[in-house]
Amino acid sequence: MTEELVIMRDRQAVTTSLQVAKVFNKKHKHVIEAINNKIQSAENSADYQKMFVAGTYKDSQGRTYPMYYMNRDGFTFIAFGFTGAKADQFKLKYIDAFNRMEKQLQQQKPLSLPEQISLIAKGYESLSTDVEDIKNRMGLPGNMAHTFTKKRNAKIINVLGGKDSNAYCDKNIRSKTYRALFSSYRETFDQDRYNDLPMKDFDKAIDFINNWYPPFELQQEIQMANAQLAIV
Repeated sequence: MTEELVIMRDRQAVTTSLQVAKVFNKKHKHVIEAINNKIQSAENSADYQKMFVAGTYKDSQGRTYPMYYMNRDGFTFIAFGFTGAKADQFKLKYIDAFNRMEKQLQQQKPLSLPEQISLIAKGYESLSTDVEDIKNRMGLPGNMAHTFTKKRNAKIINVLGGKDSNAYCDKNIRSKTYRALFSSYRETFDQDRYNDLPMKDFDKAIDFINNWYPPFELQQEIQMANAQLAIV
């Protein structure tokens, strides 16, 4: 019952709007509407957004429809309005399922990202065809984000002539170079933050960093700064 009610996603015990609708004999669109109303409400909107994550699923005919993942808190808010003895029975089963899954998570060693995705598919078979889409839309995990940041910083140091160069020590030029790199990145990948980059584009982003150089005018400014003799 635990595997049917609760799955593992990003090292967190969650369920889905589709599963909640099925278990409580509700129309899925009504469950979606209830979640949307929570998220769009002015009060505590940010908190609700942490409880629910948008996703999709495919029906038997291959058509794609929206759904939501929800953690324990999100489920509590949605199931709170379900009344009746049968509903209470299912609530208790869900609570037990969350407890079991969270206990299992505490006992496990940290999972790699491929293992996390594999468990999502295993826990909810009807979403297996959507796993690649989930992977492609997820932002960079911590290890990839750290690698990207190191590559970016190393590139800045290189184009400025090293950490001891006049250009690098000039905060104005250094900041201008970071901004120029980010401007080119945003134009290339259509992202407003580095960490929002989809994982599928990680290698392309690394190549972008390796091959990036400042615009001509900034290059001239860097060269002029580095050509100046330090005043003793």
